[in-house]
Amino acid sequence: MTADYDTLAKTIAALTEGETDEVALMATVACEVHHADDRFDWTGFYRVTEPGLLKIGPYQGGHGCLVIPFERGVCGAAARTGKVQLVPDVDAFPGHIACASSTRSELVLPVSNASGEIIAVFDIDSDRPDAFTAVDAENLTAILSKTFASA
Repeated sequence: MTADYDTLAKTIAALTEGETDEVALMATVACEVHHADDRFDWTGFYRVTEPGLLKIGPYQGGHGCLVIPFERGVCGAAARTGKVQLVPDVDAFPGHIACASSTRSELVLPVSNASGEIIAVFDIDSDRPDAFTAVDAENLTAILSKTFASA
């Protein structure tokens, strides 16, 4: 099963309409996205809890790393640069943090609030190599932008 992004966007919009609590939004997005595609092995948020530091937020899947500094890993790179990280082979990414040994590829998207501040990153891991495409990144970025526009 591959994500039907039109349906996913509509479902998330309906479920989160009027909600402004960031954690509630993150929990809903993580759940809906995780169950939308067989490629998605771990799906969740790392929240910016202090300058330069991410901590685990709502997620679906096995355990995640509890703390990630901006200087480390794919999630840190997304938070530090504010740019989507599309990694076809995590073993080839310098400084990759192996929170789960099964992860082969990763897509991490920065999440901004209404003021444009990065409040989190949305991390999707796959146990398949080269699992993600630019189409995934574009659609998920659009969903995140719309969902967190009022947060």
